[in-house]
Amino acid sequence: MTLIRGWFRIALWKRVLGALALGLAFGVFWPSATDSVAILGDLFIRLIRMLVVPIVFVTIASGVASLGDPKRLGSVGGRTVGLFAITTAIAVSIGMIIALIVEPGIGANLGGAEPRPLGTPKSPYDQLVGIVPTNIFESLIAGDMLAIIFFSLLLGIGTILAGDAGKPLAGLLQSAANVLFQMIRVIMEATPFGVFALTAGAIAANGLAVFTNIGLLALCVVLGSLVQIVFVHSTLIRGIVGMPLKVFYRGIVDALAVAFSTSSSSATLPVALRVARDNLGVSTAVASTVLPIGASIGKDGTAMYVGLLSVFSLQALGIVPDLGMLVVIFVTGALAAFGTAPIPSASLFMLAAVLNSVGITMEQAALIVGFILPFDRLLDMTRTVPNVCANLTVTTTVAHWEGDLDRTVRAPDPV
Repeated sequence: MTLIRGWFRIALWKRVLGALALGLAFGVFWPSATDSVAILGDLFIRLIRMLVVPIVFVTIASGVASLGDPKRLGSVGGRTVGLFAITTAIAVSIGMIIALIVEPGIGANLGGAEPRPLGTPKSPYDQLVGIVPTNIFESLIAGDMLAIIFFSLLLGIGTILAGDAGKPLAGLLQSAANVLFQMIRVIMEATPFGVFALTAGAIAANGLAVFTNIGLLALCVVLGSLVQIVFVHSTLIRGIVGMPLKVFYRGIVDALAVAFSTSSSSATLPVALRVARDNLGVSTAVASTVLPIGASIGKDGTAMYVGLLSVFSLQALGIVPDLGMLVVIFVTGALAAFGTAPIPSASLFMLAAVLNSVGITMEQAALIVGFILPFDRLLDMTRTVPNVCANLTVTTTVAHWEGDLDRTVRAPDPV
């Protein structure tokens, strides 16, 4: 009993970081034993994903309904989308610039790569029309996030416009959201065990080969992620919000650790909601509205990676990009990042759409994907961190603009 109490006295972020280090060592020194702990990672992922759809549905609807004023909803929504568009565009540029300077694709040997099937990409028309669900229950079952977000926004707006008649539904949505937040608190206590198993499995499957076989590309991913976080996100937090960086990053470290271990922005959503409210002082209304939307469109790491990998691909294929090609990559890369599903390695398969826009065939794109995919898990773990950091940065900034940031709230002091 004393041991259990001592475990819970340790700050969660310290337990998570310790689990990351232990998982790394376990994967390096005992890779054959990782199968015996894989169930911990699988159960953790299932627990997280179990909550994703109800959280997106309930928290967006309740968050919009709690805003009370349709004009305020327009202010929050406009600022959210606009800020994500800016950070995404900057991220694509950072990825492209780093690739042009470091040139990780020069001399890359694609001869031994096995082409991977990319499937038939959806047309822009199908992607746009698909936002509006024909059957919301089918969308909930399928986990179609954009359709769920659209319906949830509409439900929240309808609740506001209904006035007094909508208040019972608004109260029910708020009650359901509070219950989900308590479920999140319980499940987050399993985070260290899940992080340990997932990290050990990823290292055992790839070793540290990702840092030797395609070392320059891995270095570029790490560098691009750091540049985006240190210069773009920190500038917003310190320069616009006026929050000390130590307070912000200490407050979100749990979410970043989960992002790294799961490689999924949507899987990180529950803990991101918790730290935004409990550690950063973001109001429930703003957090519940912005964070679920950000889990779908807040893709700074993905955008950086798509820009980086597009230039890498051209270099590997012996193509020298001109200014026109770079402009096309910039535009299509930003749009592709916005439309990428928040699941592991999804951005790799969006690469085909970007490369096709500059004349690269599907066969060549499949060859590039086949070259990268065996090493992509660890790269994906890295680039998911700036995705989640962007989401929390934009949420905190919007809360500051809306006057919904409680600056007296701070993450618990380290134990």
